[in-house]
Amino acid sequence: MRLLSPALFFPAGNLQRKISVFAFPARNIGVHATKPGMEKNRGEGSRQEGVESRIQSNPRVVKAQQLVNSDSSGGWEKSWEEGATPWDLGQPTPVMVHLHQTGALPKGRALVPGCGSGYDVVAMACPERYVVGLDISETAIRTAVELSSSLPNADYFTFLKADFFTWQPTNLFDLIFDYTFFCAIEPDMRSAWAQRISDLLKPDGELITLMFPIGDHVGGPPYKVSVSDYEEVLHPFGFKAISIVNNELAIKPRKGKEMLGRWKKSLSLL
Repeated sequence: MRLLSPALFFPAGNLQRKISVFAFPARNIGVHATKPGMEKNRGEGSRQEGVESRIQSNPRVVKAQQLVNSDSSGGWEKSWEEGATPWDLGQPTPVMVHLHQTGALPKGRALVPGCGSGYDVVAMACPERYVVGLDISETAIRTAVELSSSLPNADYFTFLKADFFTWQPTNLFDLIFDYTFFCAIEPDMRSAWAQRISDLLKPDGELITLMFPIGDHVGGPPYKVSVSDYEEVLHPFGFKAISIVNNELAIKPRKGKEMLGRWKKSLSLL
């Protein structure tokens, strides 16, 4: 299995849908941890169980899993062809919109692997940031182009059908954003994912990971993730977390199941 598309498990909408943005820490050094009380723990557990239940019982998720698991090379394309794309939010990821609007994203060249319909690509693209959306599905790329080609910022992004694991771009990137790509590849491919991130990112570039779904469900895609899963594969390539925080801007069904990680290579290893 190779590439897929980002955003997960809820119906698509319009690319230009208005997003409400709430206060969010754009950058915090170190890992934030809390020590909740028993009532909060029970509430958090209920939210996590609810998300995992939706993941495992959503008919569109089940259909996509069947297609992907039965055809590792063409399953993602079949999912797009048959409309079994429950990962497609139908809007940009709210926290990325916020980071863009507050000037908290690196400028230069950005990459979104598994871009799907391209909402996040379009949301980040601007004169100071050229964004490349990559997906292995021809139908996904065609959809992204159709949705975005007439938008005012169309000169600042492009979409390419390519396999993230074999694609060789001419130039490296200042920013790579991963959301529901890491969780969709088979866990034994995660080290290869980290190798490609290291290869494609400039030495002083930044990796942003929106880690989802954090939990204990069995099977996939999406496969369960944890902060330690990212650390395990990124640390050997010199990446260190400069910030890991709960995603307070997660859409309601994903509250408590997402963490935003920002990673850079250690200067001592450059």
